[in-house]
Amino acid sequence: MNRYSVIDDKNPREIVLLRSHPCRWGRCFFCDYIADNSIDEEEMISVNKKVLEDVKGLYGKLEVINSASVFELPKQTLEDIRDLCRTRGIKEIFFEAYYNYRTRLDEIRKYFDGIEVSFKCGIETFDDGFRNGYLNKNIEFKDAKEVASYFENICLLVGIQGQTREMIDRDMKLLQENFKRGCINIYVENTTPVKRDQSIIDYFRDQYSYMDDMENIEILWNNTDFGVGGE
Repeated sequence: MNRYSVIDDKNPREIVLLRSHPCRWGRCFFCDYIADNSIDEEEMISVNKKVLEDVKGLYGKLEVINSASVFELPKQTLEDIRDLCRTRGIKEIFFEAYYNYRTRLDEIRKYFDGIEVSFKCGIETFDDGFRNGYLNKNIEFKDAKEVASYFENICLLVGIQGQTREMIDRDMKLLQENFKRGCINIYVENTTPVKRDQSIIDYFRDQYSYMDDMENIEILWNNTDFGVGGE
C-alpha cells in the first residue's frame, strides 16, 4: 500500500493516504475502501506519523485522504498534521468529509487556523434514486446548489451498471455549473457485488474526455491515478 505521492500537474500538491477510525456511515454498497479502517488507535497514529514524515512541503499544499472522513482521523493525527503544516510551510490543505458532516466543517477550519482548508465530498451522482436507492449513500439534499453551499469540490462516480447516459449528462452539467473543483472516478470493480459498465465508460470518454484538459477537473481513469492506494 503506497500512502504518499506527489501530484505535479493539476492543482500541484502532495497527497497522503492515512488510516482512520471506521467510516461514520460505512454502508455504501460499492465501497470496500473501508477495509483500511482500524479500531487500533495506537497503530493508526504510528502508521500515520510515518507517512507524514515523507511530506516535504512541496507546493505548499497537502491533500489528506483516508477511508472515511477527516472527522474519523485520530486527534493525535490531526495534531501531527497541523504541526507538519506549520513546520513545512503548508498554506493550503484538502480533506475529505462525508456530506452529513456538512454542518461541522468549521470545526476543522478553526482547528487549522491560519491554514486554508478545503473539503472534498463524495456525492457520486445527483440522481437521488441511484445515489441512495442503489449505492446506499444516505445523502439527501434539495439540489446541487445546496451541496455547493458546503463543498466546493465533489467526487462523482462513472461506469456502474444501472447508470444511464442521461444520468451522466446531468451529473457533468451540474458539476461544471456549480462547483469550483471536481474529481470524476471511473469505477473499478472491487470485492463488492457492484459491476462495471464499460459502455457507460466509453460514452463518458467519447463525450467528456475534454474535461481531462480542464484545470479544475481531475479524472481518475484508475483508482490509483493519484499514486496512493493499492490492491
